[in-house]
Amino acid sequence: MSSKWRSMSRAGVVAAGLVSGATANMAAADTANDAPAAEDAVGLQEITVTARRREESLHDTPVAITALNTAVLEAKNAVNIGDLQGSMPNVLITQQPAGAAAANISIRGLTFADIEKSFDPTVGIVVDGVFLGTNTGQYLNFFDIAALEVLRGPQGTLFGRNTIGGVINVTRSRPTGEWGGKVEVSYGSFDTSTERGVFNAPLVKDVLALKLFAFNTKTGGFYRDAITGSRTAGSQNQQFGAALLFTPSSRFDALLTVEKMVQYFQPVGGTLVSSSELFGEVLLGAGLANEVDRNNTTDLYTVFRNPLAPQASGHYNAPAATLTMNLDTGPVKLTSVTGYRSSDEDQVQPFDGTSLGLYIAHRIQPFHQFSQEVRASGNATESLDYVVGAYYYDGVYTLTQFTDLFGGGYGLPQIVSGESRSLAGFVDFDWAFIDRWRLNFGGRYTHDYKSLNNTASVGGVETFLGAPSASFGKFTPKASVDYRPNSDIMYYASYSVGYRSGGFSNRSADAFTTNHAFEPETVDSAEIGVKSEWFDKRLSVNADYFDAKYKNMQQNTTIPGGATGNETVVSNVGSAVVRGLEVEATGRATQNLTLNASVGTLSSHFNGFVVNQVLPGQLVSSPTDYSKNNLIYNPTLTAAASGAYTLPTSFGDVRANVSYRHIASYDLQISLGPYSQPGGPGTLALVNGNDPRMRAPAEDRVDASITGDFTIANAKSHVTIYGRNLTDSRVPTNAFTVAGLFSFGYGGEPRSFGVTLGVEF
Repeated sequence: MSSKWRSMSRAGVVAAGLVSGATANMAAADTANDAPAAEDAVGLQEITVTARRREESLHDTPVAITALNTAVLEAKNAVNIGDLQGSMPNVLITQQPAGAAAANISIRGLTFADIEKSFDPTVGIVVDGVFLGTNTGQYLNFFDIAALEVLRGPQGTLFGRNTIGGVINVTRSRPTGEWGGKVEVSYGSFDTSTERGVFNAPLVKDVLALKLFAFNTKTGGFYRDAITGSRTAGSQNQQFGAALLFTPSSRFDALLTVEKMVQYFQPVGGTLVSSSELFGEVLLGAGLANEVDRNNTTDLYTVFRNPLAPQASGHYNAPAATLTMNLDTGPVKLTSVTGYRSSDEDQVQPFDGTSLGLYIAHRIQPFHQFSQEVRASGNATESLDYVVGAYYYDGVYTLTQFTDLFGGGYGLPQIVSGESRSLAGFVDFDWAFIDRWRLNFGGRYTHDYKSLNNTASVGGVETFLGAPSASFGKFTPKASVDYRPNSDIMYYASYSVGYRSGGFSNRSADAFTTNHAFEPETVDSAEIGVKSEWFDKRLSVNADYFDAKYKNMQQNTTIPGGATGNETVVSNVGSAVVRGLEVEATGRATQNLTLNASVGTLSSHFNGFVVNQVLPGQLVSSPTDYSKNNLIYNPTLTAAASGAYTLPTSFGDVRANVSYRHIASYDLQISLGPYSQPGGPGTLALVNGNDPRMRAPAEDRVDASITGDFTIANAKSHVTIYGRNLTDSRVPTNAFTVAGLFSFGYGGEPRSFGVTLGVEF
């Protein structure tokens, strides 16, 4: 039996156990006391989603989707998007400290872990209908979130652009039009304090409503400075803004949100340099053997710095505005979503993480994006409804980077600017063509334009390397069919094509790579699934199996060229196949106890991944085959289980939550591990896996919280005591090796505790 099918079989056994265990508990509850059970039986809450730009029940949506509302997020004690890491099948979300508020997100093994703004995200983050054009700014906080939907698989037909892996659709609360609000304050480990507040007011009753919101969190960081022993990597994040809701009639509404995110941070990480790398040889020569050949788990949490070198610092300033308008004419509903986001980044980071300060980058980067989407939706007939629309996106950035190499001070900067424009039209139909059968079909045509302007230091001389531009286009269809034998079960099958634009690499260090575009990548994804409800809607079980074929893959590759002899650019490297099984179960075991469980498996491999590069110790380039390497952020298994119990008391409810997450080991970067080259330099080299330092070990994480609800002066209040990562799992969230020079990584948050006080009025 192949490893793929062994993995699938294990997941099937686990899933069957979860379902059978949950159904047995339900049956036992019913038979133990028939009359009280009937009275106490409370079905699962109906969840409405907008995954297909229509409001419909989660149970009726033929898409692999996990939907979380405010209550669920609060039960998980989720502070930011990273707290969802591993809690859904085949979904990984980690912070990327090399960029401001940046996230690495993988759905079904599809990701692109890079902060550069010349590259498009693989997974789309959509906030109030606006697609975020870069990984920077995607690491969102979770206060004032009304709903969050995680759509797995290509979603390019209806959601923005470049959603080849999936979409995380975030909807914030709307102004209520009534006086009220909520405030929370928290304090926890690592001297972490948080203040959050929302205030609602009716400016003109039933016509104009106002919402004010603010968020502030400050932490001392969980890394240790090797010199002083004190904590480092502190940060402060702030977000504040206002929303105005205008409802002059029942047929029209307009929501304007203006906001700003500000972040101050120390972007430090741990050194993973080996004795075989150039920086490792320098460190050994300086008598700093303790900074060489360190592990990628516990050692990551101790950082080294050069007191005489520029110190790590970062500042991120990002204002934004969103205007959403809806007009219901009766036959047709018209929607317009206008989004503007801007950011200024100024970041100094010693990437090598050593006390010699051998590689320090000072990056200054302004960016702005504008997007406009218009949609029309309605019913063409009683059995046929539609969504049709158009989308425009424009993003512009400039990166000025000064680099201090080997402590020689900043030289001439590299100045790179670029623009990304996209124009698309889309249509989506839902046709109930036979009783109990429904066909969904549609597509999107996308036209992209990319440009780059690159000036860099070549031999100590500021040199213009080129100003290339290119256009790309693709039609991406999607079709699905679903069947409902009864009101509790739906079977579905779907096929979709995902597309991610080509472009240029702003890390290019010579004229050839500057002017050479990488081509678009696509994925053909087929999926079958079932959604079911049992025991008077007290148990929900959803499952799916998918098969995705990834073509013309974009990957960071190290090739000959540049000032150091090697440069890292994006290339099209061949194809890959990703398959997996996903199961989610939610059950209301009793009126006060809710249980959740999920399992996801991944089986993936490359095909034809061959690039030319200069191998260590050689002077000529060699074709190098990486086909045996693992895809990054592809754990073979993700599993989660949680329980929420509510105990009514005389003063209020006491709510307890506990969750467990398992994430199998996965690789963090396509890199050069052990290899063989039977024919000698210049001939084909066979790589037998990624660098083991670039691998996150398996992780088992337990989180828990207990909340007491009570009333103070007629205001609903609560106190929560929480513990996160109680198993104190210490694993890298990101790791990089740079062209045989050095390697570094970042660790996830260790075990932490805290207390939160909240008031709602």
